Amino acid sequence: MLSRRQLRIKALQSLYAFFQSNSDNLQDGEKQLLHSINKLYSLYIFQLDLIIEVVKFGYQRMEEAKNKFYPTDEELHPKMKFYDNQFVKLLEKNKHLEKHINAYRVSWANDQEVVRKLWNQIKESEEYKRYLSIPDADFNSDKAFIIYLVKNFILPSEFLRSHYEEKSIYWVDDYDISCIMVLKTLKEFDEKSDEFTPLPTIFNTKGKINPDEDKQYLVNLFRKAILRSKYFESLIAARAKNWELDRIAVMDIILIKMALVEFLELPSIPIKVTLNEYIELAKIYSTPKSSIFINGILDKLVNELIAEGLVQKTGRGLINE
Repeated sequence: MLSRRQLRIKALQSLYAFFQSNSDNLQDGEKQLLHSINKLYSLYIFQLDLIIEVVKFGYQRMEEAKNKFYPTDEELHPKMKFYDNQFVKLLEKNKHLEKHINAYRVSWANDQEVVRKLWNQIKESEEYKRYLSIPDADFNSDKAFIIYLVKNFILPSEFLRSHYEEKSIYWVDDYDISCIMVLKTLKEFDEKSDEFTPLPTIFNTKGKINPDEDKQYLVNLFRKAILRSKYFESLIAARAKNWELDRIAVMDIILIKMALVEFLELPSIPIKVTLNEYIELAKIYSTPKSSIFINGILDKLVNELIAEGLVQKTGRGLINE
């Protein structure tokens, strides 16, 4: 499920933690990397279950309103569209989701205040009222509304982000990726899906001869950036004129090391893809001028390494566009 860019981000986060810790235990570093991937998947499961939990919470509040001493006519005869959402019912009965919920011990029992806050935001929104006013329920409109909720209430939610960060240190940087994973899953489910439709795996296996290809890519990227770290630093230092290594942002050095791994160790990745990806990551994760600096260094490095015959690309890696 994770894209190559998302895998690069996870490798970047783990490499930053590894180098900052001054550790030399590569095996432990790899374990932490894969553990962080597993924790990301557990956050994804929490997010899927949150959708179900919000609907349940709203239903409970509706039932409580009916039992008030003086319920209004609207409370006695509520619109059931949200509570009968066909898409949510499909999620709720999904056996694979249920299995993961049990495996990760996902529960919102002690966090009902978080669910309540999200529910209140949703039910007061104009889009919720518009959705309830649609006369005929169908799977696609139900699905579209849930996707809207994820994009407009869950993804931008600062209180949800803070809630998850307090739950696990591994989730500090994973909130946005988990929401993207949820949206991908919701878009893939359709009317033909049933309770046995599998959830996507954390590593993308579709159309791959080797189902472990992406996992191997991630581990190799992390491992080689560490094992060849000193060599890569010498390459950077020789081309960063007027810059001492200790004056270059740590994140910039790590990004360049990762790009060098792709140039020299991963022959199936096109050079242009590597250049574009790490320049974009620099814009997101490093200083305002980092992308320009990294672009200049990588451009010099790749041209010199090609001239020395050290860059050997095969298959898709030969593509120049």
